[in-house]
Amino acid sequence: VLLAIGRDACTRNIGLQTIGVKINEKNGKVPVNDEEQTNVPYVYAIGDILDGKLELTPVAIQAGRLLAQRLYGGSSRKCDYVNVPTAVFTPLEYGSCGFPEERAIDEYGKQNLEVYHSLFWPLEWTVPGRDNNTCYAKIICNKQDNNRVIGLHILGPNAGEVTQGFAAAIKCGITKELLDETIGIHPTCAEVFTTMDITKSSGQDITQKGC
Repeated sequence: VLLAIGRDACTRNIGLQTIGVKINEKNGKVPVNDEEQTNVPYVYAIGDILDGKLELTPVAIQAGRLLAQRLYGGSSRKCDYVNVPTAVFTPLEYGSCGFPEERAIDEYGKQNLEVYHSLFWPLEWTVPGRDNNTCYAKIICNKQDNNRVIGLHILGPNAGEVTQGFAAAIKCGITKELLDETIGIHPTCAEVFTTMDITKSSGQDITQKGC
């Protein structure tokens, strides 16, 4: 049984209308610009209350730190809401950082993207004979920017740990060429990102014969 409860933005009865702060009437969330500023210049919002942003505690903490530094420390650094590593801790974990493929297409155009993907078989699954080719990895590259990796996705054991490591590389602007030049640790699940050579557009078979 899956209970997808969600959460409510309790903004309708805290007096925002008194000072003219606009909210999204559909969900109660607060629209802001890229500096977390609402339509009222002296009112800011951070965290799960933001309209269209991720509901993740580390994101709220980072955004709050950066906002305080901009307001009182002379900084100009803004929170990056795109390259955020996150994971779903289901029995088979899922991790991602950067753009989902659909949003990348909307942002950059399908003709400007190259998507590499692969099924893979973790070593730990070979002894108990678990189903091969259940795990999946994918990277989305921007062809117009030196094949820079703008999205990374993995479904497999320890996906959260794998994604956290690659998130730093994505923040540094890693490209497909740099991934290809990276020596993988064999046999790890993360190694799959250093050996990808099949594009989604090619339609080639991505099944693996072993770990």
